[in-house]
Amino acid sequence: MSTETQEGDDLEERVANFLRRNFPQIQMHGGSAAIQEIDRETGEVYIQLGGACSGCGISPMTIQAIKSRMVKEIPEVTKVHAGTGMDGAGGAGMSPSFPGETVDDGEDDEGPQAPF
Repeated sequence: MSTETQEGDDLEERVANFLRRNFPQIQMHGGSAAIQEIDRETGEVYIQLGGACSGCGISPMTIQAIKSRMVKEIPEVTKVHAGTGMDGAGGAGMSPSFPGETVDDGEDDEGPQAPF
């Protein structure tokens, strides 16, 4: 077993332990959290919340807490991508929006059209 593999497995274990330790309410409320991918070169982690977290109004706050705390607690993690799977495509790379946060996706969004 190479050193790189051992370090990688250790990182995945630390991310899983971080989720269990910091967010037991995910499971207590019928939700689940899965590590989709860890890019060890860039330090990016992809997390998917599922179960009762999908569609839960509190999940954006949970995601925000995961994103801010994980990079502080695990030095190798530089960025966390987390989603709830509500995009219908598995949620990889999905990121919820939060008040005050802007996302420039290159598309003009003029909002909903009035029915009249």
